[in-house]
Amino acid sequence: MIAFRIDRRSGVATYLQLVQQVRQALRLGVLEPGDRLPTAREVVEAVAVNPNTVLRAYRELEREGLVEPRPGRGTFVRRSLSRTASAGDSPLRAEAVAWVARARAAGLEREDVAALAASVLDESFPPPELPPPFIPAPRPPQN
Repeated sequence: MIAFRIDRRSGVATYLQLVQQVRQALRLGVLEPGDRLPTAREVVEAVAVNPNTVLRAYRELEREGLVEPRPGRGTFVRRSLSRTASAGDSPLRAEAVAWVARARAAGLEREDVAALAASVLDESFPPPELPPPFIPAPRPPQN
């Protein structure tokens, strides 16, 4: 079962934090198809958010095809985002854990590690090229 956490200082909308945490759990294999998400009431009690916020997050996940509501039973995972290399017990994860331990031993704080990792990710995964801006054709002069 997933345990949500909300960072009220992050600047990220609460419902998006919930969506991102479900996606991450799906990528890491923490959640798998058939698993039930906590009810809105359970999330509200755990992290003190408005029930509508939870429902909005769950609707977004449903729109993406990741979960499906089953009336009277709850909201269930439809599909996984997990890849073998990103699973919780993969060798790559073990290497990442070791790297973070070395970074902490070198005196880096969480924000330093996040910034370093983000810069490497940005270099390794350049953003997709955006289409050229739409420029409307000039209108012919009206007489």
